[in-house]
Amino acid sequence: MIEALKAKLGKIQPGDPAVEGVRMGALVSLEQRDDVQRKVDQLIAAGCEAVLGGKADLAQPGAFFPPTLLLCQQPDETPAVHELEAFGPVATVMPYRDAEHAMALARAGQGSLAGTLVTAEEQTAREFILGAARAHGRIQVLNQESSVESTGHGSPLPMLVHGGPGRAGGGEELGGLRAVKHYMQRTAIQGSPTMLAAVSGQWNYGARVQEDAVHPFRKHFEELRIGESILTARRTVTEADIANFANLSGDRFYAHTDKIGAAESFFGERVAHGYFVVSAAAGLFVDPGVGR
Repeated sequence: MIEALKAKLGKIQPGDPAVEGVRMGALVSLEQRDDVQRKVDQLIAAGCEAVLGGKADLAQPGAFFPPTLLLCQQPDETPAVHELEAFGPVATVMPYRDAEHAMALARAGQGSLAGTLVTAEEQTAREFILGAARAHGRIQVLNQESSVESTGHGSPLPMLVHGGPGRAGGGEELGGLRAVKHYMQRTAIQGSPTMLAAVSGQWNYGARVQEDAVHPFRKHFEELRIGESILTARRTVTEADIANFANLSGDRFYAHTDKIGAAESFFGERVAHGYFVVSAAAGLFVDPGVGR
């Protein structure tokens, strides 16, 4: 794997992104380049090995840093590899014994924005995510199906939460409509159901209902009031209704059609179809006359 990574990364030459074929530009500043160099030097001093790159070309103008691959053979005994972040084109390979060890290493950074798990095994993916998700803001599961369209775990979609716990900052952004709420003051309102319905513009269970001699179907939308209600006539559902609806819908589940079977089950007797009950309720509510 190390040799494959070296072969791939070794083809990348930092330079002017405006030039055709250049796929890696400069860091944001010379100070950032120097910070990455310091972090890489510290990681090497802590026991990591630079198997590719690792040294900025100070003779080259611009804040360029070469693709760098480090190898840490003893990640459990090397705290620096989990604590230092070289914020640049730097990656560290760490061997792991099994899935539990891999989860522990993924959590050792004490908070990250994003991570990627590469596996074709669904159970492995489930176990890893359940074991490592608490330390990551986002986890990408990469396999042969998704790899062709993957943009990398650092490229969030606008409907996804972007942010991470602990050392990742503890913040969140994006997240679709949820993101808007980060810019709003959300206040809990307490009160009676009727008062909450009046304040929120949404009817709550237990709030006062409003009745009118005019059927709701006879009103324009803007004439309706929150909590408007209508009390209809009653309807008795008969066994003939149930049998007819079973024949009409094709739903002949035994609880609707088998009197003996239904009686011996926890139903106790034949029961009506749920969607027949809903339809019957809608029929009671409808005003059959020509509306306006």
